[in-house]
Formats: sequence, structure tokens, C-alpha cells
Amino acid sequence: MYQHILVAVALDTDHAPERPFQAAKNLLSPDGKVTVLHVKEKIPGYAMSYIPSDYDADLKLAIRDQLNGLAAQFANGAGVLIEGHSGQTILEWAEANQVDCIVIMSHRPGLQDYFLGCTAGRVVRHAQCSVHVVR
Repeated sequence: MYQHILVAVALDTDHAPERPFQAAKNLLSPDGKVTVLHVKEKIPGYAMSYIPSDYDADLKLAIRDQLNGLAAQFANGAGVLIEGHSGQTILEWAEANQVDCIVIMSHRPGLQDYFLGCTAGRVVRHAQCSVHVVR
């Protein structure tokens, strides 16, 4: 049983969070906490001139609301939104916040993943804590 589980979620239609959340519930100690984390990639500077000025702030607010709604499934859950490169940022946040297990969803790897790598693969290879991969 783990005291602090990080559930890394991608907020898209390809990754449903039900299975990772069920895994987290099964792995969580009775008094443990769960952080539902989403890493938002930064909008490239060249694209910012084409995007309305309030778009990024509105998007962050909507994502935070969605994360907090997902985290409400846990007695001691919290939603966290951070910006950066997904794999590296998940690892840095987990280490800085004393996470003892990361639950992450993975897809079936394709040829491009063997050359570029995927977020789950990077997390598994470099995490300083346990990692539970849901497929």
C-alpha cells in the first residue's frame, strides 16, 4: 500500500482515466493521498500571436476544474496542473513531492515510440519510485 500516489492523466479522448483511477484505489493505503496530475505543454511563442490573449488562462482554469473533479473520487485527492515536457515534468514533480507510486496509462507502442520514446516509457525508465503502468 502506498501513501502518496500520483496519477498522471492525459486529458484527451484516447486515454480514459477510469482504469488508472481503479488501480490507484487498489494500491492506496487507507490514509494515503492521491494527486491527479496533468502536464500542459507550453504553447510555442510563434503560435501565441494567433491565439486570443485570454485563451491560455481560460484553458488552465478549465483544466484545473476538470482535474479537481477527477480528484474528488478520492477521500484525500487533489488536482494539479503544471507546464512542461510531460515525461520529465512528471518525474521532477514526483521526486519533489515525495510520491511513492506513479500510476500512468500507456498505449501499445508503435514504431515511432521505439525511436522517440513515450511518456510512460520515460517515466518507467527514470522514476525513483514504483510505477504502475495501465494498458
